[in-house]
Amino acid sequence: MDTVNFAIIGCGHIAAKHAQAIEKIVGARLLAVCDTHPGRTVPFREKFGAREYSDYQQLLQDPGIDVVDLCTPSGMHAQMAVDAARAGKHVVVEKPIALSLGDADQIINECRQAGVKLAVVHPNRFKPAVQALKKALDEGRFGTLTHGNATVRWNRNQEYFDRDAWRGTRDMDGGVLMNQAIHNIDLLQWMMGPVTEVFAYTTTRLRRIETEDLGVAVLKFASGALGVIEAAATLYPTNLEETLAVFGESGTAVIGGVTASTLNTWRVAGYSEDEASSLKQAVNNSTAKPGHQVILEDMVEAIRTGRDPLVNGKEGRKALEIILAIYKSAETGMPVRLPLVERGN
Repeated sequence: MDTVNFAIIGCGHIAAKHAQAIEKIVGARLLAVCDTHPGRTVPFREKFGAREYSDYQQLLQDPGIDVVDLCTPSGMHAQMAVDAARAGKHVVVEKPIALSLGDADQIINECRQAGVKLAVVHPNRFKPAVQALKKALDEGRFGTLTHGNATVRWNRNQEYFDRDAWRGTRDMDGGVLMNQAIHNIDLLQWMMGPVTEVFAYTTTRLRRIETEDLGVAVLKFASGALGVIEAAATLYPTNLEETLAVFGESGTAVIGGVTASTLNTWRVAGYSEDEASSLKQAVNNSTAKPGHQVILEDMVEAIRTGRDPLVNGKEGRKALEIILAIYKSAETGMPVRLPLVERGN
């Protein structure tokens, strides 16, 4: 396969980031775009020469398309991903993979049965600070892990939710945990390992939406470590921070900044103060590829080599299950064990 041809379905805000990433990948091309709203596809035609569709089913019939890249509202992911797989297209789906475990499992199964690749967009895994922490953890440098924290203190004002009717709805979007904090929750479980139990509270304090604008949870990990999640879309007046912190018997690390991109603290056995300072400087000054580009480039490589994408369907499912367990705990007022038994809840 000389060129891998992508099609983007859903030409809203995030689609531009995907299109720009595809443009930078050697051997990849944005062949087509689709959106039901007239005019949204025009900039993609003008800038990238992409074919325009208003019906995604018609797009799926285009034999030139190799990969379908879903940038639609979350509630639309499941049916579109299944249809794409059945049409023989590889699938990239923006987070979350779906809004229920039943739907996520169907996407995974349909892609496997069709023999197509499935990737879920969790680009924060490829930030230099995150990669440095993951490498140290995999090398056992932190020893026994004690606890970890995922904190998202952001602002999503009412204007943000009023921009599109689907935002903040249960059926199409989810709340701050599902939509904003899912990336940091994914990182927390990627660093700390499987979650076995959660207890949580969620509430809607400020925004006029169906879902939560604030949520907190405590976690138990299979290792015995504990965790805390705090997610808010209510910060005044703008985004404050996204922080990931991991603590162990021989290591302390905090990744922070507004979007969890800066290695703020690195106190790890075997590192002198100078070595830790050099690592932080190197990581924080790195000009690594954007995460979306890495995800899409990895899909191209997976297609060419036959391997799974780095963030495949099973990986994308993990953060979803934690969030659904948080929702269930908040609804019942009880701790919830994982794995969840009730698929789709």
